[in-house]
Amino acid sequence: MNKNNTGAVKILAQNRRATFDYEITERFEAGVVLKGSEVKSLRDGRGSIAEGYILKRGSGELELVNTFIPVLKQSSYFTHEEKRPRKLLLHKKEIIKILNFIAKKGYTAIPIKLYLKKGLVKLEIGLGKGKTNVDKRQDIKEKDWKREQAKVIKQYNVKA
Repeated sequence: MNKNNTGAVKILAQNRRATFDYEITERFEAGVVLKGSEVKSLRDGRGSIAEGYILKRGSGELELVNTFIPVLKQSSYFTHEEKRPRKLLLHKKEIIKILNFIAKKGYTAIPIKLYLKKGLVKLEIGLGKGKTNVDKRQDIKEKDWKREQAKVIKQYNVKA
């Protein structure tokens, strides 16, 4: 009865502003090269990808820049830098596709979610364009409308 659920996904860090600030058109899953102390720190629920972004490295690779993973207090002197660039593991075709999207005007590669899948740390990358203030206001109106609908439905179900 106590079997390990290897297919389960545990979210370690999330960029909640990404879908609000950008209109995401495509999503990719990438592996992240991390040190042991970084993985332990992420499993403790610490770390942030909110200010992170993705850049092209000189040799045709992608890296995750400006993400914060704090140093563990219990770790030895073999620790990591908190905001170091981290290499992303993707297939060559995926890298080319992402770089072609970035080359288009207005497209950006944004880290959306950092999660643990089958014991490995994965990063969900979103490709999209920045939203204007009008688009953001429209999203807020839709959320408010859905919230109001849910309230009315809940009230109706309670009375009935």
